[in-house]
Amino acid sequence: MTDVIPPIADNFVAAESPEGALEHAVKLNAQGIGAILNLLGEHYHEHMPAFDDMMEYRYLVAEISERELDASVSVKPSQIGLDIGDDVFAENLEGIVDYAVEHDVFIWVDMEDHTTTDATLDAVVENASRDGARVGVAIQANLKRTEDDLKRLANSDAGVRLVKGAYDEPAAVAYTEKSQVNQAYERHLEYLFQEFEQVSVGSHDPEMISLASDFHDEYGTSYEVQMLMGVRNDAQFNLADDDVRVVQYVPYGSKWAQYFYRRVMERKENLLFAARAVLT
Repeated sequence: MTDVIPPIADNFVAAESPEGALEHAVKLNAQGIGAILNLLGEHYHEHMPAFDDMMEYRYLVAEISERELDASVSVKPSQIGLDIGDDVFAENLEGIVDYAVEHDVFIWVDMEDHTTTDATLDAVVENASRDGARVGVAIQANLKRTEDDLKRLANSDAGVRLVKGAYDEPAAVAYTEKSQVNQAYERHLEYLFQEFEQVSVGSHDPEMISLASDFHDEYGTSYEVQMLMGVRNDAQFNLADDDVRVVQYVPYGSKWAQYFYRRVMERKENLLFAARAVLT
């Protein structure tokens, strides 16, 4: 497999191979930033691709441990079998967590659209309860159910990455106005600082990052800021220089094109930022 990601796209995707992604993590660590490695892929409807990606995550876990990296992995439920069946997803996630327990590596589980929330939370809570497991899940502030989900997670051993939510959800289950989502994020963020031992702030919004710093001062809870590779890179390094723990979400893999175009469609500023990085 080659590791040639085209210019501009390579600002958002680390490599095609796991070795390239691991090398990116090494470079981040040298600059005081942690890494979350994510193999691109989702919505598999056959067992073999889901099994293959599960095995690659196990390989990443072993390599993170062997190289003593400040890194974890993040897995999409539909990538390891959720569209095939809840039981397939649960079994493959358990296979990854088994390896992670053995190698003392943290496992994040991404959250997909609202129809997958219950199955995802059930599997995360179950795996987080196992001896030695370190498991966390992304929780979307735009969903109206999130307050109850956070209460459930507060009574479990699972960690939480709070994000605003990237899926176009119906108004019946989600806040659709930007101001409503921001208000929900602020409310949920404070709850995390009050009730959890560690908070992961999944946001590029300067206001939310500043608010996290304020809550840290008020409640004393440790926290980290998680941002995507290629989005506000300067801010990531500036925060790290200010002794804020920063962790970069690092996608990689042969399915880079779909991911790259999604980032561009979300915000045209992402493309302009990446183009400037190429030209300067």
